Amino acid sequence: MNQEPRIVIITGANSGIGKAATERFAGEGYQVVMACRSTERAAPVREDIARRTGMATIDLMELDTSSRESIAAFAESFAARYPRLDILIHNAAYFNHGESYRLNRDGIEIAFATNVVGPYLLTSLLREHLRRADDPRVLNVGSNIIKHFFSPKMTMDLSDLQGSPAERSAAVEGSGPLKPGLTVERTGPERSSVYRRYCRSKMALLMLTRVIAEEFRPDGIAVNYLQVNGAKLSRETVRKFSLSFRILGRLQSLFLKAPEFMADRYFPVTTAPEYRGITGRNINHRLEIMKPAPTTTPEGTPLRFMDEIRITTGADYYPVIAEDEELQAEVLQICQMNSSRETPHDHLAAADSASISP
Repeated sequence: MNQEPRIVIITGANSGIGKAATERFAGEGYQVVMACRSTERAAPVREDIARRTGMATIDLMELDTSSRESIAAFAESFAARYPRLDILIHNAAYFNHGESYRLNRDGIEIAFATNVVGPYLLTSLLREHLRRADDPRVLNVGSNIIKHFFSPKMTMDLSDLQGSPAERSAAVEGSGPLKPGLTVERTGPERSSVYRRYCRSKMALLMLTRVIAEEFRPDGIAVNYLQVNGAKLSRETVRKFSLSFRILGRLQSLFLKAPEFMADRYFPVTTAPEYRGITGRNINHRLEIMKPAPTTTPEGTPLRFMDEIRITTGADYYPVIAEDEELQAEVLQICQMNSSRETPHDHLAAADSASISP
């Protein structure tokens, strides 16, 4: 057993659930690495948590999980600073109420880049450090928004992850109106909802969890998904919204639990003995392992209306589309293609010649 404090990375650790999780782990004596996009904004948070927990060793490192370059730089710096990694929590997520379609500087739709490709790349780059730990665990933080996939009208469309060639070129070259990346005002059939893009990214993250859990199993690295049942939005998050969505966000927060509630779920899933060896699972806010939704009753008859209501409104099941092996493989392929060290134009050109629609 390691005698030193266990080492945990928490992405997006300066606000919301990430901030609460940082305080929980630091208070329990863990060596926490706060991986944040803005170290300037995160520094006062780190100092406050260090003061309240008495853990002056809380580390703060810069990480933009939407950027391949930033992820690679972070992984290199972490590997030079620490001998191993015990716990990796992918808490950071991108969801900007009211925003139009946007690409990051690598030419990928920004929610998918941040919420799916980023966690895949960071986990892959830190795989050797995870392997050195006694009981390494990776937690992908999901969302109840994937319940939309209970609807037969909700499809897993992966065809617009890289925009048009002109949009990609503008985003990669930094010539768009919003730098880094490009915000595109779309109308008509090309318009896509920010909610759908976020929902798609969180379902893709669950699919990715299922796939890489098997890939990492021989290394003893557990990879699980925690389906977050909502949390009050932080003031920092709400300030990013347009005025109308700020009002909506504040109203929504009235009915949601404090960030500490879900942060207290991060801790046992990544530390408790009863979760050792459990991998590739979706875990709910009650810390129970969820199951793919049944398509028939136990007797083999079609589901009744009340069965469907119980399944979709409860916390026992997740949409069965997550078990689609073809879609799982497609999500993995997209992550692998967009995690390569080729130039953005190289891998985007490759994407143009390959079909990535379901």
